[in-house]
Amino acid sequence: MISNRMSRLLGSTLTAALCCAATLTAAPASAQVVIAPTAPPPPRVEVVPAPRDGYVWDQGRWRWEHGRYVWAPGHWQPVRVGYRWVPGHWAQRGPHWRWIDGHWA
Repeated sequence: MISNRMSRLLGSTLTAALCCAATLTAAPASAQVVIAPTAPPPPRVEVVPAPRDGYVWDQGRWRWEHGRYVWAPGHWQPVRVGYRWVPGHWAQRGPHWRWIDGHWA
């Protein structure tokens, strides 16, 4: 028979483990490092919509998906007051290309 103290300790340990697992699995997919073996194609020409109050336009980009580049169209980002939007971009690192996520700075 497990004592009350041991039962509480196991319960606390299990709770902490579940919280850690939930935190790790909640990381956004965009937080993953994306590396491509070749340079992306030139950006497509997009018609930028008229400005919208409270939003900034995030231009379209090439995504590396299943061994090839796939176009992802632009979209609106809600404005964060006091910050400016830095668009995502591809950067060459040695012979490979790495995706740098867009972010607020």
